[in-house]
Amino acid sequence: MIHIRNMASRRKSGSGVLEKGANGRRSSKLKDGPIVMDTKAVFTALYEVCEENATFFSGGPKGPTGDAAQRLVDAMLTIQKHARSLEPVISGFAAIYHHFDFDPHIPANGYRSLVKVVRCCLLHIIHKGRYIASNRRSIFFRAAHNAGEMEAYCSALCQLRALLYLAQRLLHDNSHGNLFFQEETGLSQSFLREYASMHKGCFYGRCVGFQFTPSIRPCLQSIAIGLVSFGENYKKHQSGIGVAASSFFTSGKFAIDPELRGQEYERITQNLDVHFWKTFWNVTETEVLAGLASMTSAQVKVNRALSVPPVSFDLPLAADPTHTVTISPPVAHIGPGPVQMRLISNELREGQDSEKLLAMARSEGGPISLSLGLKPKRSPPSPWLVVHYHGGGFVAQTSKSHEPYLKSWSQDLNAPVLSVDYSLAPEAPFPRALEECFYAYCWAIKNHNLLGWTGERVCLAGDSAGGNLCVTVSMRAVAHGVRLPDGIMAAYPATLLTAYASPSRLLSLMDPLLPLSVLSRCLSAYAGMDLQVEKQVEKVSTLSMVKRDTALLLRDFRQGASNWIHSLLDPNRANAVRKSVSDGTLTSPHSDPSVPVASSDFSGVRESLKSQTCQNLTTHTEGTSTSSSHNKANPASTHTTTLTDHHNPILNTTSLPESKPEDVSFFLSNEVDPSVSSSISAVAVPPPEGEEDSENPREFPEGFEPLRSEQLAEMKVDSSPIFRNPYMSPLLAPDNMLIGLPPIHIVACALDPMLDDSVMFAKRLRYVEQPVTLCVVDDLPHGFLSLSQLSKETREASNVCMERIKEVFTMKDPPPEMRKHRKLERTNHGASAAKGASSKLFQRTTSKDGGGAIV
Repeated sequence: MIHIRNMASRRKSGSGVLEKGANGRRSSKLKDGPIVMDTKAVFTALYEVCEENATFFSGGPKGPTGDAAQRLVDAMLTIQKHARSLEPVISGFAAIYHHFDFDPHIPANGYRSLVKVVRCCLLHIIHKGRYIASNRRSIFFRAAHNAGEMEAYCSALCQLRALLYLAQRLLHDNSHGNLFFQEETGLSQSFLREYASMHKGCFYGRCVGFQFTPSIRPCLQSIAIGLVSFGENYKKHQSGIGVAASSFFTSGKFAIDPELRGQEYERITQNLDVHFWKTFWNVTETEVLAGLASMTSAQVKVNRALSVPPVSFDLPLAADPTHTVTISPPVAHIGPGPVQMRLISNELREGQDSEKLLAMARSEGGPISLSLGLKPKRSPPSPWLVVHYHGGGFVAQTSKSHEPYLKSWSQDLNAPVLSVDYSLAPEAPFPRALEECFYAYCWAIKNHNLLGWTGERVCLAGDSAGGNLCVTVSMRAVAHGVRLPDGIMAAYPATLLTAYASPSRLLSLMDPLLPLSVLSRCLSAYAGMDLQVEKQVEKVSTLSMVKRDTALLLRDFRQGASNWIHSLLDPNRANAVRKSVSDGTLTSPHSDPSVPVASSDFSGVRESLKSQTCQNLTTHTEGTSTSSSHNKANPASTHTTTLTDHHNPILNTTSLPESKPEDVSFFLSNEVDPSVSSSISAVAVPPPEGEEDSENPREFPEGFEPLRSEQLAEMKVDSSPIFRNPYMSPLLAPDNMLIGLPPIHIVACALDPMLDDSVMFAKRLRYVEQPVTLCVVDDLPHGFLSLSQLSKETREASNVCMERIKEVFTMKDPPPEMRKHRKLERTNHGASAAKGASSKLFQRTTSKDGGGAIV
């Protein structure tokens, strides 16, 4: 049974604080303060079982001898040594990690997760030790196999000891209540250096997925075997079918040899580029696997892929429906192009088979299933719509691989789902995906009658990278002054794309689905920092995917170079090229200030042409609000308000003001209890004495050194200011850019390397009195929605996400401005007086419950 931790969303009202429970489902074991677990009993049991087995196999009167027996003795003694060093550290963390929770009822943060993983490793060792003690006299006892098992967990315990020491360093260097080290140098740089050299193969062999629920471990083991087999045949075959076939025949050796699998997994994660991961993750997009997933998933009446042409249109302003704002199509990096979407609906509803919608259908989309009869039965439009943004590290996957749980959501909610297939990096880096997602959201509001939706309530939903896009799209909606979504459901979202260290991010050393080296490559590609394309990559593709991607990349490079050169020669042309859906965002007198970041000093030689283009967009002029004289003469008529903006402001990362603490409220605690500070200091560990200023400081105390890898990982982490752009890392957005966002429901994983992203973002939203709920599921990995069909626990977690969406739709007594927003799409408004520019007239209002809002 999966444990679900829910938080209480807090809203100020009148004279006090009103706490509203998000959902009654939570584990009965959850209480205020630290999670109760007898740490002393765990370590006592470990010492006993290790001592007993070490004595038996050490060659006593009745004990066995030989190489395997000696290996067991060495492993048992080494485990005891590590445990004696870990016991006081674990006890110390257990006494203080509750200070970093979001809420007393939601015990979750990276420190807790690290301690839980260590305890899980200890329990596995105890279980394995007792099995050895019970079966060591049997003639069927395999001493060599069991020695390998104990050695693997001994290695894992050694590496976990190193991670806990780094976590103690974080406690020492971080401000109270903050989970992130707020610089990319210092401790963050030390963590990257240690990650590059520390041995990780033990976590991908016999111990793969040991920290997760038992039902998901066979799946993770299969993924690991498939990955290393796929990697061995990467670049050797012309087609994805050839790679898959060869991988199938070579997978056997990795299944029977866990050490070989761990070694190869480590090599692949450390050295292969983002194109390999894009190809591997897109295997689920092939017709065979997609067909199998479709057969086992819920059946729906409508599953149609759409290609929406890039046409500008007008939307009414939320503050004043008599004025409209022009929504321009996305143009960043690759120029105007259609936006790909997928409409999923459990029922065929009015408008979903209209000629206008069918004209946008893509050939690969599934046909609408029609019931027998002359005319298909059409259900009335649904009052609800889910706009979904898929995950995939900004570089891989489409709505097709997310269909199984989207179909279930459509059935359970009895509502259509519109999933956006945004353009992927590295061919289309930031802000292309954001532009397309915002355009798709606005298009859905404008064309609700085509989607089988009445235009009433709409919820944004997304996982991982998609969760990031849900938040940033809402920030765009606030900035443009258009209708906001009624709520957001973000599953394990990436809210901070910088290389800042945090305790949960230390888990990326062992996570089989989200290693840090892979994550850094994906984020660099999204930021436009990775344009490395190997010639052999062209040979390997899943249904020619990589060939297409390479061709697009070369085309984009040529187009970007042409636009850049012309921008130097013709400023007017530069203005036209650089316009995008984000025009006019930060030019209003009422706008939020730019995100504060440090000035950039990185060399232009290291930047790709795309990132240079981004950095060149550094100035924008304030436009003036205009309206036609006819509208002035007739106040009752609909106005079109436009702002002239010559540049894309969200890419303005080099001319931003200096950071101010009051703009980004990372320091969330104004007063620190001296007793709390004293208890944290007792666990925290300063850097080794005399090593702070050396070029290669020693990160661990004398007498201890973690296991090292045979070859260093290629960790190319860029420190470009673009990573700190609020539309890329919303956790770093100034407080006044977060005020006015719709209610946000965050579903996080306790063992996810990105857990601290969710906890800190929820803290920031609460700090600015924004409605937010946090739900944490135990024992599941990052990306559990894509695994929803594989176990009972992942299905339950998927249902938790669906319930959060339902809460958005069934929310009682919404604020007046939200009720007003739901009527905007039915407002008749005139044609725009000027095309291609975006209006940003909005005003701040205060709702009755005291919460601020921007409409």
